[in-house]
Amino acid sequence: MNFPSDSSWHPILVDQFNSPYFLALQEKVSQAYLLSDPPIFPPQDLLFNAFESCPWEALRVVILGQDPYPTKGHANGLCFSVAPDVRPLPKSLVNILKERKNDLALPDLKNGDLTHWAQQGVLLLNSVLSVEQGKPDSHRNWGWERFTDAVIEKIATEKENIVFILWGAKAQAKASQIDSSKHLILKAVHPSPLAAHRGFFGCAHFSKTNAFLRMLGKPEIQW
Repeated sequence: MNFPSDSSWHPILVDQFNSPYFLALQEKVSQAYLLSDPPIFPPQDLLFNAFESCPWEALRVVILGQDPYPTKGHANGLCFSVAPDVRPLPKSLVNILKERKNDLALPDLKNGDLTHWAQQGVLLLNSVLSVEQGKPDSHRNWGWERFTDAVIEKIATEKENIVFILWGAKAQAKASQIDSSKHLILKAVHPSPLAAHRGFFGCAHFSKTNAFLRMLGKPEIQW
């Protein structure tokens, strides 16, 4: 488990990589990939895909998730996203795409791979970056939360006018690290079937994000 040294994020986060907690996390996750049965997701080469797909200098939007999908073949290292061939789509993703369609009057996407969002500057970041097959939240408290807290803090401190999209209580807990006078914070309940009808549908976060970017003279996200 090595963060890619050629990533534009590497110099931003290098103090974390040299910290005792991250070295311990690195060892624990590496051993899990090597020895765990059932396996760990996403595939190890996609563990830091959120950063590789969205360069630091391109960053405009952050969407926070909880942890990767624990179903074989689903997780691709981007929160809420799945591999292009996954059918049926996870229910939370179905609801996200339904809100996208209704908010922006867009046709359905061809699949659930959200890489094209990331490539436009949307960091699709889970709070925890790995999970054991069939066991949601199984790598909670391993150290990932400290790392992703640091990521949010770096973005909030060193960038301006980033849109932070926080769906659900766990994502919203990170709002305390974000200066709302420097950034736009959008909050809604989680898109899971248990919560989506209590305020996720109709939140219009996709159009609100694009309106904010237009106001700044920046290109809209092609959701």
